[in-house]
Amino acid sequence: MTFANVGTIGVVAGKRGQLVDLLTRRSEELRHVGCLAYEVGINDEEPDTVFVVELWTSADAHRASLALPEVQASIATARPLMTGEFGGFQFDVVGSPLRD
Repeated sequence: MTFANVGTIGVVAGKRGQLVDLLTRRSEELRHVGCLAYEVGINDEEPDTVFVVELWTSADAHRASLALPEVQASIATARPLMTGEFGGFQFDVVGSPLRD
């Protein structure tokens, strides 16, 4: 069953572009561990927030991704750009009108 992780990340004022650049770097490692989609977005009405929507083959695949050296390095690089404010939710996808 597909697992969705949807979140918001608080960003230090003026650092949103840097965080977006980091989060959108190409990563074949994520695909190999089970990431189906990783979408990063912004909203000019919330200039100090980055939005992320992730789809995974399973919750276990998502957890496994956090142990990847590449992901750990990205997290370490991103920390100074983030305020520590996080929001979001997770759920198991049960269907879509776009596929069988």
